[in-house]
Amino acid sequence: MGGEYYCYASDITCTFPANGKFTSDQRAIYEAVLKSSRAVLKAIKPGVAWPDMHRLADRVHLEELTEIGILKGNVDDMVKVHLGAIFMPHGLGHLLGIDVHDVGGYPKGVERIELPGLKSLRTARVLKEGMVLTVEPGIYFIDHLLDQALNDPSQSCFINNEVLQRFQRFGGVRIEDDIAVTANGMELLTCVPRTVEEVEAFMAEAQSSTKSFDSLTSQK
Repeated sequence: MGGEYYCYASDITCTFPANGKFTSDQRAIYEAVLKSSRAVLKAIKPGVAWPDMHRLADRVHLEELTEIGILKGNVDDMVKVHLGAIFMPHGLGHLLGIDVHDVGGYPKGVERIELPGLKSLRTARVLKEGMVLTVEPGIYFIDHLLDQALNDPSQSCFINNEVLQRFQRFGGVRIEDDIAVTANGMELLTCVPRTVEEVEAFMAEAQSSTKSFDSLTSQK
C-alpha cells in the first residue's frame, strides 16, 4: 500500500495470515524478517553504505533460517557462497521521493555491485541526513531459486532439504517500512501493526467489527 502527501510518495508492505492467526512456521519466518528489519533500522545513520545494510539483513536471515532448521552449518561460509540471495533475491530497499522509486540511486561515481542479491539494489549510496528510503527485507521460497541452490554443491551442503520441503509452498514474507535518515540515526515514518501479537490483535478487532456490522445488516 502507499499514499501521497503533498505529492511525496510512500511505500509500505504488511504480511499477515489470512485467517488472523499465524501458524508456528508462519510465525518463525515472519519473526525472522522482522528481526532483520529491526537490525537494519537500528544500524541506519549518516555515513553507512546501503549495500552494508543489505548484507546485514542477509546475515540475520541466514542466522534465523539456521535456527529454524532450514539451513545448517557456518553462517560465514553461507555468506561466501551468496546463499542469502536464494531467499532474498531482491534489494533491501530504495529511495523515496515524488516517485515511489525515486531517481538518483546510482549517480556518477556510484557503481552497481554485480553480485547475487546486491545487484538488485536500487541504490548503493552512502546514507546522508535527509534521505528517505524504504527498508524492506524479505524471505521467499521460490522454486527455481531453490532448485538452483539444491543443484549447486557449494550451496546445497547448507540446506536441510527435509525441513525445506515444509516451506516449499510457503510463498514468502516481506516487511517494508519508510524511514528518514536523521543526524544520529533514523526516523520511522511507518505506523502499522508489526509484531505477531500486534498483527493478530488488529485482525481479531477487525473481524469482531465485521461480525458486528454483519449482525446489524442482517437485522435490517
